[in-house]
Amino acid sequence: GYMPEERGLYPGMKLREQIEYFATLHDVNDQAAEKAATHWIRRLGLAGREDAKIDALSHGNQQRAQLAVALVHDPELLVLDEPFAGLDPGGVDDMRQVLAERAAAGVTVLFSSHQLDLVEDICEAVAIIHHGRLVASGPVEELRRGDRPRLAVRVGGDADGAWTRSLAADLGEVEAVRPEGTVLISLTTGADSQRILDLARAAGPIEHFSFEDRRLSEVFREVTGASVGQAEAEHAAAGVSR
Repeated sequence: GYMPEERGLYPGMKLREQIEYFATLHDVNDQAAEKAATHWIRRLGLAGREDAKIDALSHGNQQRAQLAVALVHDPELLVLDEPFAGLDPGGVDDMRQVLAERAAAGVTVLFSSHQLDLVEDICEAVAIIHHGRLVASGPVEELRRGDRPRLAVRVGGDADGAWTRSLAADLGEVEAVRPEGTVLISLTTGADSQRILDLARAAGPIEHFSFEDRRLSEVFREVTGASVGQAEAEHAAAGVSR
């Protein structure tokens, strides 16, 4: 089942007619197509709009209609391009739930998206492609963990993270200091985090001390050298140029 980013529907066709038509293109008989269309219209919150033409639907409901078309023939593989684009929070939740249900049923779900917060929550594995090259791939948890564990430490009264000036090189290096004073430390291999805790305690009261995974947006920046917003802009420009 395929759901393109750009509309892949016939704008002048009615919703039910459209879904049933695409089902028959996959050799689903008329009776089964009607039953499947009814199911997905109800499941995707489109009940009451069966006779509406596609171009009369809201953007979010057109997205739901595209998903119904992709699912109506019960595919074993589902391929979606930016499936969450233009959806309100309720629509995003509905889409996430449907994709999770399909995956739990044994369907392979493959989708592309620049909304990395959603990718983090939904996906088991990720591949990052930059300028046509695969630059990182693997389980989401492994990519977020990275090669070196990260500690987040905040010492009360030290908004600049000055206590880290005595951090030994064999323990790690400071990645960043957040505005509230939380220091992100990338640990070296085999480093003893308790030594860092002792060092922080000597500087003042500990307000925060925990291991912290990176966000996928950070991983993206590290492996591509670009922000997600820049990548989206380049993607859009490439689409126009084609």
